[in-house]
Amino acid sequence: MSLEFMTIAMFVVLIATIVTGLPLAYCLGGVAVLFGLIDNGWNVAALFDMFANNTWGLMNNYVLVAIPLFILMAQLLDRSKVAEQLFDALYIVLGGLKGGLGLAVVVVCTVFAATTGIIGASVVAMGLLATPALLNKGYQKEMTSGIICSAGTLGILIPPSIMMVVYGGLTGLKETSVGNLFAGAIFPGLILASLYFLYIFIRCNLNPELGPPISKDEAKSWSTAQKWGMTLKSLIPPLALILAVMGTILAGIATPTEAAGLGAGGAALLAVFNKKMNWTVIRESAFATMKTTAMVMMLFIGGKFFSTVFLSMGGGDVVADLMIGSGLNRWVVLAIMMVIVFLMGMFIDWAAILLITVPIFMPIVLELEFNPLWFSLLMCVNLQTSFVTPPFGYALFYFAGVAPQGYTMMHIYKGIMPFVILQLIGLAILVMFPALTTWLPALFFGAS
Repeated sequence: MSLEFMTIAMFVVLIATIVTGLPLAYCLGGVAVLFGLIDNGWNVAALFDMFANNTWGLMNNYVLVAIPLFILMAQLLDRSKVAEQLFDALYIVLGGLKGGLGLAVVVVCTVFAATTGIIGASVVAMGLLATPALLNKGYQKEMTSGIICSAGTLGILIPPSIMMVVYGGLTGLKETSVGNLFAGAIFPGLILASLYFLYIFIRCNLNPELGPPISKDEAKSWSTAQKWGMTLKSLIPPLALILAVMGTILAGIATPTEAAGLGAGGAALLAVFNKKMNWTVIRESAFATMKTTAMVMMLFIGGKFFSTVFLSMGGGDVVADLMIGSGLNRWVVLAIMMVIVFLMGMFIDWAAILLITVPIFMPIVLELEFNPLWFSLLMCVNLQTSFVTPPFGYALFYFAGVAPQGYTMMHIYKGIMPFVILQLIGLAILVMFPALTTWLPALFFGAS
């Protein structure tokens, strides 16, 4: 069989197995085993040796230790009610504005994103906390779901992010180290949050029925001093945790793995201070961390098997020759890669997309002399859309699972589409102004 046929067949079979509903890690691993055996003449021992060596090398990656620590930090924060306290404060401070409660959700999710990279926790927590408040104040169903789903996914981009840890571990390049990715993702995350903020503010001022303010009596029931006091009291703990995690990384005091341990310890202290720490919280947090870590690592292993077989049989060269040898302008090639990632995001989990595309795309990026850090941040911003693009955006189903009675998936799909467009606008801004992703890494780590 020709190499081109094997390359196409490998992806077709992968898509077919995913459609069956099997766990993604097993789909990736199973397809890798099948095509690995076909490629090496059904030499089981040789394939086993290749998989064993690659798995050993993967598990020896010190950076990956940060994954369970960041997950544990997220689980403890979810149970310490940090987001709930901040939303209660901003409910009063911003609620008097048209769209004010929606703006409060964006602010809370942005702060929460900087302390946890677990999308499920953010969307579910804000769905349970903010949805009743927004609907009770007359917010449109579509607007409510769009705000919570889009803002809740900021945690996958704003560091510390599990996605950045996985990406840094995949490439092995100095330019795309976890520290550089964390620094480079700060502005993109804030740009998306700002786009959401402006969109909600402008649209609700043009049409107040979409997001009416709270009553004047309720807004005036708190003095200015009380509002500031509530806000600062609820903001200081998460900001201190952000400083402890990101500050130590950017200052060069700690590696991302060490900072993850510091963050997990800080989250435990917040739970203690909020009187939420008990044996049940410890047990549930540890169990949830174990399950999520096992899922991520199984995806990592399955994806590693897939990319190893694909590259070893020459599939990467086929794709590279197709793109580079086609004579297309390098910006057209970049656009094609971004479209591929966006379309895959409609159907496949972000981790699988990274594991499949990064080993194939990165050599092309280097050949075309694009900045690998800039490209990596474009990938990560693009991958954020995978959580909110119909039909299979994870955040949409997380929200649907906690939405009040009367919500349909069509409400959620309609509500998220303007925010998907905003994410693509944010991606276009980063393409036009690369310094937004490269300036901070150059400032802190000297990244070129």
